[in-house]
Amino acid sequence: MHFSSRTSWEFRRNTLTQLVAHRRNEGEPLYDWTLANPTLCGFAYDRGRIGPALGAPAAFVYAPEPAGMFSARKAVAGFLVRHGMPVSPERLLLTASSSEAYGYLFRLLCGPGDAILIPKPGYPLFDDLARLHDVEIVPYRSHYAGGWHLDEESVRDAITPATRAIVVVHPNNPTGAFLAPREQDALAAIARERRLALIADEVFLTFPFAGSPHGVSFGGVAAPLVFTLNGLSKAAGLPQMKLGWIAVHGEASPVGEAMQRLEMIADTFLSVNTPVQIALPEILAAGSATGEAIRERVSANYAGLSSVLEGSPVSVLHAEAGWSAILRLPGFMSDEAWAVELLAREGLLVHPGHFFDLPFDAAIVVSLLPEGPVFRAYAEKLIAVVHGVGHRDPQS
Repeated sequence: MHFSSRTSWEFRRNTLTQLVAHRRNEGEPLYDWTLANPTLCGFAYDRGRIGPALGAPAAFVYAPEPAGMFSARKAVAGFLVRHGMPVSPERLLLTASSSEAYGYLFRLLCGPGDAILIPKPGYPLFDDLARLHDVEIVPYRSHYAGGWHLDEESVRDAITPATRAIVVVHPNNPTGAFLAPREQDALAAIARERRLALIADEVFLTFPFAGSPHGVSFGGVAAPLVFTLNGLSKAAGLPQMKLGWIAVHGEASPVGEAMQRLEMIADTFLSVNTPVQIALPEILAAGSATGEAIRERVSANYAGLSSVLEGSPVSVLHAEAGWSAILRLPGFMSDEAWAVELLAREGLLVHPGHFFDLPFDAAIVVSLLPEGPVFRAYAEKLIAVVHGVGHRDPQS
């Protein structure tokens, strides 16, 4: 039987996933410090408001609109205006997820073998999406010096005649770094010079930490064609509702053509379900409190890390927003070895830094979503393992 090379992934389990499976099979404790699902982290949802909206009579009538129901797009536009990201409903297209939004945009902008620039460090989702859509991905980098800074030359060096777009994740996952206004301007200048599209993933834009500057949306940069992405998964803490959106900005001619083509792509799939579109005004209104509760928790957990880690050989990297934190551990073991050690000794599951292509030998990535006492307990388990390993011969 022949299968496409697009799906020829290596399905072998690594040491970490084998250990996770073993602990679950044996009923041993597993403390998941990678958990990024807000519905499992003790947040309150306004079920009394959202539930009836999903069951409204109109939800039982199928009347598809390729870009999404206008009432739903109007609700999204209102949400964006309230968060300083103005866009008209006519320039919005609804999708079932951010992953689907990327798929639509890759299909819109690229032929087989064309290239997209992606940020490193960054979430590894792009590798799989690009492979499925016959797109080449080329990384550009940021470097860390007390904070994360865009390497503009790495962007310019990565561009070839096959390049069609630059992806930015603003703020970045997992670094939690906003692109500064001057960095946004630099990317916009490159996009103008080379007639490239900008794709800005802004799903964490509404989650700045206390005391950090609020990031400014890429929707306002002076570039020919800009797509900004967001959705209910993060904004309202409702990933199971499966609704995201693409906002299209820029010059009138490319924006108009992009919207026409995107609507045709969306019309081919019609993947956004009717009930969530009907309920969207209520979901976004009810979800504002949940979104704020998430922001307050991740901000508090990040702020509390420094005091929990004080006096230990573990340090936290500077971040400004998002749902993750990067921790630096003693360098006598690799990030993979530390992750295995934490899981084997305390049942504590973390992401090794190389999962995100972090440029450090011994860094891990942890979630900021757990409730405060749980989060602190996880940090204390980490410190106990680090001290325990430090008191033995690291080569043994």
